[in-house]
Amino acid sequence: MISRRKFIAQAATAVTAFTILPRFVLGKGYTAPSDKLYIASIGAGGKGESDIANFAKSGKAEIAYLCDVDDRRAATSVKNFPSAKYFKDYRIMLDKEHKHIDAVSVSTPDHNHAVQAMAAMQLGKHVYVQKPLTHDIYEARMLTEAARKYKVVTQMGNQGASNDGVRQLAEWYNDGQVGDVHTVYCWTNRPVWPQGIPWPSQKAEIPKELDWDLWLGTAPSKDYVEKLVPFNWRGWWDYGTGALGDMACHIIEPPFKVLGLGYPSEVECSLGSVYVDAFKRGYFPDSCPPSSHIILTFPERNGKSKVKMHWMDGGIQPERPEELGPNEQMGDGGNGVIFIGTKGKMMCGTYSALPSLLPTSRNMEVKVSQTLKRVPNGAEGHYAQWVEACLAGYGKNEVSSPFDIAGPMTESILMGNLAIRSYDIRKPRANNPNQFDYPGRNIKLLWDGPNMKITNFDEANQFVKRNYRQGWQL
Repeated sequence: MISRRKFIAQAATAVTAFTILPRFVLGKGYTAPSDKLYIASIGAGGKGESDIANFAKSGKAEIAYLCDVDDRRAATSVKNFPSAKYFKDYRIMLDKEHKHIDAVSVSTPDHNHAVQAMAAMQLGKHVYVQKPLTHDIYEARMLTEAARKYKVVTQMGNQGASNDGVRQLAEWYNDGQVGDVHTVYCWTNRPVWPQGIPWPSQKAEIPKELDWDLWLGTAPSKDYVEKLVPFNWRGWWDYGTGALGDMACHIIEPPFKVLGLGYPSEVECSLGSVYVDAFKRGYFPDSCPPSSHIILTFPERNGKSKVKMHWMDGGIQPERPEELGPNEQMGDGGNGVIFIGTKGKMMCGTYSALPSLLPTSRNMEVKVSQTLKRVPNGAEGHYAQWVEACLAGYGKNEVSSPFDIAGPMTESILMGNLAIRSYDIRKPRANNPNQFDYPGRNIKLLWDGPNMKITNFDEANQFVKRNYRQGWQL
């Protein structure tokens, strides 16, 4: 196995030895004289497949390299981009081909985002990373700092950040149409995969097309089980970040950006339960819960009130606003956001779609000037926007979700998961080891954002930064 540190050292030596400047981007803000961005994609199937296709649509990107641990998932991209060189191990790809790569797209399971993106940035490569940016709070902070250090163009794959909707909401808010927002409700119908279940007891045969060890990456070594790949990994803490990680980067992005939120100061939660017998609640700490209600408190900023943000998943929804008609749709049906201010309310759906003042009749009555620049083609333009920014060079073009924004937002989102996992910490009672206490329940966790630390329940801090499998350290 190639350790990440050894790989970086070898690649750095190769860059030093290369004395004639190539036509490709070598990082540190230097832009090649080429009008094409040469992209290496880590993750070529599923979301990676659609990401690659959208980069290609920009007309200014060349999909030069493909990397996937599963030949089955990569098959369509390999067929669609026959000139792209194919790898299974991203470390070998970057080691061998870094001189011919301008930018790297990361579309893999959550647990490997950070190490893959960091490896690319340390070589001076611009990066596009699917949501959630990282699996852990610590990783999000490290990627945010690395983007500044290595001066690379970054974008998180929450395409709704480039939609007109979030800009329309911001213009209403900035114009004072809803006053000072103090409460926000966010909800989703996710998960649409199994959660709140025990880890399968039966191991299965590893498909010949899948490199299981590479798929595990940073995660602990475990036997392969059925149905984990390609999608159900989202419900397991070793790999995924649950409903919150899957959808919050789309749904929380509008209030985070519109209200100019930073780190939360407090978090609390309650979880749905699965009962395995009468009066016997299941305890499945490896799995994300079937549903949750999380409350994040953001402190006052720039003269604005503190904000309480409610997150609900597993089908739980907030009360319908009185201003919304009985037959009018709330959000986009299964997902949405409601802003409650001192003068009014507004809402939207996933990807900031369907922005609306409440009551909806106000949408025809209120005329607010457009003050914020729109991204051509909205969510689809999210990809082209990043490609153009990479070609222009670091600091030249604006992108909708750079790590300076996406990093702190991801940290805030992952605070919810820290609360969920703290809720399920259990300790055997001294007088009866078959009975347990749950010290993380019914308390409010106090968060020191700058120092990434819970200040009133130290056991929760184990979820800020996980331990990586040897050879896969960040």
